[in-house]
Amino acid sequence: MLAQQRQQAILDKVRRTGGARVAELVRDLGVSDMTIRRDLEALAERGLIEKVHGGATATGAGSTEEPGFAAKSARQQAEKEAIARRAAQLVRPGSAVALSAGTTTWTLAHHLIDVPDLTVITNSVRVADVFHRGGRGDQTIVLTGGVRTPSDALVGPVAVAAIRSLHVDVLMLGVHGMDARAGFTTPNLLEAETDRELVAAAHRLVVLADHTKWGTVGISTIAPLARAHTVVSDTGLPEDARAELARHAGELVLARIHGEAVHDGQAAADGA
Repeated sequence: MLAQQRQQAILDKVRRTGGARVAELVRDLGVSDMTIRRDLEALAERGLIEKVHGGATATGAGSTEEPGFAAKSARQQAEKEAIARRAAQLVRPGSAVALSAGTTTWTLAHHLIDVPDLTVITNSVRVADVFHRGGRGDQTIVLTGGVRTPSDALVGPVAVAAIRSLHVDVLMLGVHGMDARAGFTTPNLLEAETDRELVAAAHRLVVLADHTKWGTVGISTIAPLARAHTVVSDTGLPEDARAELARHAGELVLARIHGEAVHDGQAAADGA
């Protein structure tokens, strides 16, 4: 396959699914890792894709653009892993916990499969599948119904009705963006409505959002910053964002990426 044909195949996949991982492209196209990375570089230089850690995503984000699960899972993987690892420490055995849909909460689910006696409420098929594969007999998993979004959330009237009758100890909420004025947002109106019901059902709200979410604004607000009891982000969060979140949210926790050096005062910030 010629380079031009290969790059067109990559572009078609990214546009169709919202993103692609290098490993997937190596497997699909039968070429080396280095060849794929050169192709991604060439496409990025032409402004046709956006290179991210481990792959590429489609360009041109807007307030209503909703990348697919594959596209979002290729972004900020190290940060999401650090956030999930830290957030898992906030979940106690025997509690009822809700997990919204999203790649960060999906990552968190992998850290919760060994927590005993959990009752998990989720509107994410992927999150529910993580617990199902874990196979623990002492965990109860409740999956809401609803209409599936590009990011694999179950939303709409069926999901809202299911959540409205429930009460949980804590909600682990993934968001599309966070902003001082707009609060925590999503690009999907139905998902915002469903997430608001999850917030209302929870005694405590923990928001999981990596540093790139700051300043991103989706079309619909889920909750204001002040509604969050805890925000778990990473040490890449800029100083102005730290100040705003510390001022409005109940607690700001900054997770340190594995292998990242500890600077003065950082250990206190991330709870290490």
